Amino acid sequence: MFEIVMGLSGAADFVDPALVGHHARVACLAHSMAKEIGLPIADQQDLVWAGLLHDIGAFSLKERLEFLRFEVENWQSHSEVGYTLVSHFDPLSRSAELIRYHHAPWDGGRGREIKGEEVPLGSHILHLADRVAVTMGQEGEILAQVGRILDKIETRGGRLFVPELVDAFKSLCDREAFWLDASYPQVSEVLRERSGPGTVELDMPELTSLAELFCRVIDFRSRFTATHSHGVASVAERLASLAGFTERETGLMKIAGYLHDLGKLAVPQEVLDKPGNLNPNDWHVMKKHPYVTYRIVGGIRGLETAAAWAAFHHEQPNGKGYPFHLKGTDLPQGAKILAVADVFTAIAEDRPYRAAISLERGLQALLSMAAGNRLDRDTVALLCDNAEEIDEVRRSAQKAVVREYKELSSDYCSDGSGE
Repeated sequence: MFEIVMGLSGAADFVDPALVGHHARVACLAHSMAKEIGLPIADQQDLVWAGLLHDIGAFSLKERLEFLRFEVENWQSHSEVGYTLVSHFDPLSRSAELIRYHHAPWDGGRGREIKGEEVPLGSHILHLADRVAVTMGQEGEILAQVGRILDKIETRGGRLFVPELVDAFKSLCDREAFWLDASYPQVSEVLRERSGPGTVELDMPELTSLAELFCRVIDFRSRFTATHSHGVASVAERLASLAGFTERETGLMKIAGYLHDLGKLAVPQEVLDKPGNLNPNDWHVMKKHPYVTYRIVGGIRGLETAAAWAAFHHEQPNGKGYPFHLKGTDLPQGAKILAVADVFTAIAEDRPYRAAISLERGLQALLSMAAGNRLDRDTVALLCDNAEEIDEVRRSAQKAVVREYKELSSDYCSDGSGE
């Protein structure tokens, strides 16, 4: 479970150096506070997961950086989006409730409820931990900052923060290890120790649900990609079935499709949505996304095969792909299928730099790429032989997720403007 949540949290932090480690620091601080006031072990663990994912509903770098300011306005939208995304995965449903109100001010006690809904104590702990984390300076000794941080928190007790939680935080401030844990460069290892050996066993539908959670976080950053991974997953799943993959392998292929662009969380949105050609530096940034996918997904036990298929989707049979430059028989068949599914789906979608391409022209483009040994010839032939059926599978899958994207973006858009 730690590998799953840490993988998703780490991916969300990749987008900017200023954010790296923020989720983990918040989780560490929240866990210490929860333990200090004697919350049950299960509640402490839910807080760790919530801390690691608390800003997952903020899709743009601009908004994530705004939340690094101490006092936050207009926090409800990203918190509600984060709650909605995480609540889809049942093992994290209790943590989702904490994420929903993690910026709720105490406001003299009025913060016990918001719109008739009770605000969990864990949300208030998360709020305090988050604000402590953004106050911690990245330069200079952390122990020299304690007085400044404590003063900032104490002066807002009762207004922003629950007074009893401020008292618990004040008690922790005297312990050097409290600060050294939270500021440790490898704070994720501190959290691993606190999380213990807990595991979660997932069957294929549950594993697919987890992959869909990752997928939504990836794709919902931009209206141009809001349904992309769902389309890739459905096409890859159908191609794998037609190619004779087993039921389990076909299920893993769908999961790989959901996860293939996870590394794009490390690519700034202005690069992803650029209307013109990418400059050389943009390409350097873009080319790292399959590698990030490989490192994040490959670290989750049980997903090693899906991780390889997902991470190799920009490799080419001629060895001129990226970032590993695998070729020929070094490329697993699953990766070859996913590469074709990715190109086929991308061609059929509107992008910032062009409109969607017709099915006929799209197939011609695939055949041209296969002739140049840039895509696997057999897989392209299989797709062309079943093109109309596979295109309908893609359309249905993408249509199903459009409604959810529109609901989430109705009063919240991916650039954080709310327009």
